[in-house]
Amino acid sequence: MSQTKQNKTKLAPVMMEGAEVILKVLEDQGVDVIFGYPGGAVLPIYDAIFRNNKIRHVLVRHEQAAVHAAEGYARSTGKVGVVLVTSGPGATNAVTGLTDALMDSVPIICLSGQVPSHLIGSDAFQEADTSGITRPCTKYNYLVKKSADLQANLEEAFHVARTGRPGPVIIDLPKDIQLLDAPYNEADTVMPKRYQPQTQPDAKLVKKVVSMMKKAKKPVIYAGGGIINSGTDASTSLRELVSQTGWPTTLTLMGLGAVDASDQHFLGMLGMHGTYEANMTMHDCDFMLNVGARFDDRVTGNLMHFSPNSVKVHADIDASSIDKVVKVDVGIVSDANAFLQALLAEMKAQSFASDQKSLKGWIEARFDKMIDAGALGEVARLSARKLDPDLPVMKALGVKPLAAVQAGQLDEAAAIELIKRDTRRYAKRQMTWLRNNFISKIDTDSLYSESLSEKIFSKILDLV
Repeated sequence: MSQTKQNKTKLAPVMMEGAEVILKVLEDQGVDVIFGYPGGAVLPIYDAIFRNNKIRHVLVRHEQAAVHAAEGYARSTGKVGVVLVTSGPGATNAVTGLTDALMDSVPIICLSGQVPSHLIGSDAFQEADTSGITRPCTKYNYLVKKSADLQANLEEAFHVARTGRPGPVIIDLPKDIQLLDAPYNEADTVMPKRYQPQTQPDAKLVKKVVSMMKKAKKPVIYAGGGIINSGTDASTSLRELVSQTGWPTTLTLMGLGAVDASDQHFLGMLGMHGTYEANMTMHDCDFMLNVGARFDDRVTGNLMHFSPNSVKVHADIDASSIDKVVKVDVGIVSDANAFLQALLAEMKAQSFASDQKSLKGWIEARFDKMIDAGALGEVARLSARKLDPDLPVMKALGVKPLAAVQAGQLDEAAAIELIKRDTRRYAKRQMTWLRNNFISKIDTDSLYSESLSEKIFSKILDLV
């Protein structure tokens, strides 16, 4: 006899009020805080919260704020955020937050009150078709119709919210379901899970990707929020991949933090609010490895001109995201960390090594492009990773004024004047120091060439 069947035989369900069952399941799922706003259709749950000493309630002033607060809680703790709202306007006010959680892949459970079962469909006071309204903005939703299904629906909702691509799940709870007795099984009773998304990559496709990586001359790694959602191990795996390949790497807004901002391979954030280098690198690359990013329009811009000449690989936990916006050459459905671990293992098996000669030439070409475009701020930012920003040459490069601009303490016009002043002060009398120290350090510590460093300095002198 299986352990599941043994548990079901040994542990007979305990009958208790539906609201108490809800609180019991929340405790079993590790919930310690609920964000909510009371209303008549959820008063039985609020009575249960009042009697409960383990779960804290945070009162908000609007249901939308409750969902956003739960999003912040979920992102900062790694747990599922829980929201409690009443029927009708309470549920409809939560729609904006639920939509945001769906777009940003944040695991949220929203418990919404509903009019008693026999009044559904009768235009009762504060009745709304919560299931119909929220279907487009949730990962899944439930309308609990039978007390016997209450615990199973709740447990499955948590499983759906946190498994695969995370997202919001709403559970519509008629008031009579909250008041009637319902069966509760102890937490060690195993409940069947209907939702079982694919989390492991196809080994054949991983082999194909490594073979493609070997041919790359101008590669880029493009990672997104899927890395963060996969857990800290995924960020560690991504950093290992960046270190082993030496490839330039960019992150989306949702993926920031997965790679150290000070990493010499990090290009900055991608997209319309990102860096010049990240966007130009993406445009000019011949091989793009996308892990856990969804080709958002803030990143791609005009799809006709987005990385037009690259071979594209997309690994994502959400099968519907692959080929949804940008057609890719290889699409792999997988958890981000599982994919990265399989990729690193296959790279080792195939004795992968980056084409250093091509990579060096591409780095120089990218810097040439930035210099020709007058993007000296990018050059200064990248150079500052390699050298002490307090060195005279770094002051000449305008690192401190540029940092002030980024911090919102200085406008660009004022920064340019400061850079010109510092350049006049330091540049000419530091020429010898620059040639003896700056260029040699660049050569030793990175792939930048002497001729490139000369060009950088020449462009700086043009400001004088």
